[in-house]
Amino acid sequence: MLEPIILAIESSCDETSAAVIRGGKVLSNIVATQAVHELYGGVVPELASRAHQQNIIPVVTQALRTANVTKSDLNAVAFTRGPGLLGALLVGCSFAKSFALGLNIPLIEVNHMQAHILAHFIDEPTPQFPFLCLTVSGGHTQIVLVKNHLDMEIIGQTTDDAVGEAFDKTAKMLGLPYPGGPMLDKTAARGNPDAFSFPVGNMPGYNYSFSGIKTAVLYFLRDKTKEQPDFVQENLADICASVQKTLIKTLLKKVVQATKDLGIKEVAIAGGVSANSGLRQTLQDYAKKYNWNVYIPAFQYCTDNAGMIAMAAHFQYLKEDFATQYVSPEPRLKI
Repeated sequence: MLEPIILAIESSCDETSAAVIRGGKVLSNIVATQAVHELYGGVVPELASRAHQQNIIPVVTQALRTANVTKSDLNAVAFTRGPGLLGALLVGCSFAKSFALGLNIPLIEVNHMQAHILAHFIDEPTPQFPFLCLTVSGGHTQIVLVKNHLDMEIIGQTTDDAVGEAFDKTAKMLGLPYPGGPMLDKTAARGNPDAFSFPVGNMPGYNYSFSGIKTAVLYFLRDKTKEQPDFVQENLADICASVQKTLIKTLLKKVVQATKDLGIKEVAIAGGVSANSGLRQTLQDYAKKYNWNVYIPAFQYCTDNAGMIAMAAHFQYLKEDFATQYVSPEPRLKI
């Protein structure tokens, strides 16, 4: 069947999401966020799992209703197997297995990071193979060589912290509220990115390290506040803009090198940090400078969502890449 109707479920972290796709066209993409984590300044795994249990049935019901699809219309059920939080993944996996078993239809396990990349095939224009995808989130920083829809190779990645973590922890040092990364981006828009200088990491090959800049920011703030107690409040926007510029420069330095080495002009970004306005604009600037064709996902497909899971499941369905009822979540699943 070339136009399968698939229900997809995403529950890897703190968004409960369900989507319906027909023949590669996303018909619905419903996301329930979890505000409870704002009280703690970060995601609490146990609370995330409980919220998924509360949200999953209403979210799936809404996704089917919005798509004007019934359970009997479905040809398969897909879910995020990993990577992610074990308890959160268990909710989506268990629901999907039960749903598929009850309907006697195929079950599809999806790699969350591959799905982020395949979100580029939801809307036009789509990248041409092969292309490079900078996949950036709170837990991952990778440069992926994408050979086709289901053949991907990580050619570079962080050796310690992910760039999303660097954004979030810097925001926390500056006293910005949760979620830190988006708040830093918003504050940076008012600042001067050349106000302060921070080190650009330079690891071998296409790899990254972001632990150094976090330490540099920590010491910078410590020293400046000793001299001037109100330094952070008086220079908040400039600090945010300067840190953001450094992180973006660090990310794209390796991408530039990879495009030159591999002779590839097709460049995409994916993952939660791809929603960062500074990164999106800088990538557009680099496209003109280096004659790249760049692909930036719509905001709704940057953060965790089931639309991207559905897109990945569509290509797996066409290859009859199905899972069994013995499948279980894999929190550290690799591409």
